[in-house]
Amino acid sequence: MKVLLAHNYYRSSAPSGEDAVFRNERALLEGRGIDVIPFEKFNDAIDDSTFGKRVRVALDTSWSKRTYREIVALIRSTRPDVAHFHNTFPQISPSAYLACRENGVPVVQTLHNFRYICPGAMLLRDNKPCELCVGTTLLPALRHRCYRGSLAATSALVWMIERNRRNGAFTRLVDCYIALSRFSAGRLIAGGLPAHKIEIKPNFIAEVPGSNDAKEHFAIYVGRLKNEKGVRTLLKAWRDVHHLPLKIFGDGELRDELTTYAATNSLNVEFMGFRPRAEIMVQVARAKIQIVPSECYEGFPLVVLEAYACGTPIIASRIGSLDELVSDHQTGIKFEAGNAINLAATVNELVANTSSLETMGSNVRNVVLSRYTAEQNYVQLLGIYGRARVEFESNQMQGSGDTRLSF
Repeated sequence: MKVLLAHNYYRSSAPSGEDAVFRNERALLEGRGIDVIPFEKFNDAIDDSTFGKRVRVALDTSWSKRTYREIVALIRSTRPDVAHFHNTFPQISPSAYLACRENGVPVVQTLHNFRYICPGAMLLRDNKPCELCVGTTLLPALRHRCYRGSLAATSALVWMIERNRRNGAFTRLVDCYIALSRFSAGRLIAGGLPAHKIEIKPNFIAEVPGSNDAKEHFAIYVGRLKNEKGVRTLLKAWRDVHHLPLKIFGDGELRDELTTYAATNSLNVEFMGFRPRAEIMVQVARAKIQIVPSECYEGFPLVVLEAYACGTPIIASRIGSLDELVSDHQTGIKFEAGNAINLAATVNELVANTSSLETMGSNVRNVVLSRYTAEQNYVQLLGIYGRARVEFESNQMQGSGDTRLSF
């Protein structure tokens, strides 16, 4: 089988979990003998130094003629059986779907976020979940300048979504969507994507590390230091967590504010900054608990699976897909998102219950081994590719494959 695997990498200054998932799936396919044909764009290469160049980038976000030509040429030279897209923003664009459709290639699109129903991609406004545009118009996004606080930038995203809704790119040119959780699938369907084309396939652990039964007395947070990640709430909670050190791995715009707050309040918190993944995994395996205090709708955070693989229970916000991924008193405990008092009480309760922690540690390892291994994900991927082929052929037989007049 030949798979055209496409992804638009984020800037190296802002690494994304989506980039890691793409690399994992590419290695997964190649490691099992699939002929992967990569098509990659890199945001580090974007030149937006002038107004005219910024306008060009905005137009290409909606429909890139250059990408269309490149995909057509790649298909004709390699003849893939299926095309699988990850992030298409901003350089690939939905024009790639048409290139595939016109050249007989079924299209699969993984939805890592809510970009096709929300200009800000996160269903987030003022650091809180927002669904004003879900199932309605995108006027609220314009009013609130939901992408980078800019009316011009938000307008470009609104145009991208509206144009491709109207020309049927999201409904007619994609044969199968991959949502990462039931929660994400529900919001995407409410936002207008076709329910019958959505498959739920979670992320996976490329290599399941060994667990560590000799847990040490500390908690861990791994992630960006941004407000929607709940790190302010986390530090407020630690004012009432007196006997458990907290190690924070990651960096971000709140670093200085958080370090000052921790020092002022004499918190038992250590800021570790960015560290290599291998070093972080060692620390996750040693930690009693990992805390995921997000106040936004996460897609499918790899940090949860990595903690599970290490035998480390999770304390997570009861929000979005996290509410789905963490089972209370089985793989961890959930607390009310944004509630520092509730978080502190939850941490103190769990750490005091040693036998419960040990049971959860065994449970989370079993969850990974039974649901989230590379082999299981490979079987799921092949099934989705097969379904995309069936959907594509059905559309061709019904005559909906002729898109020449619509685009």
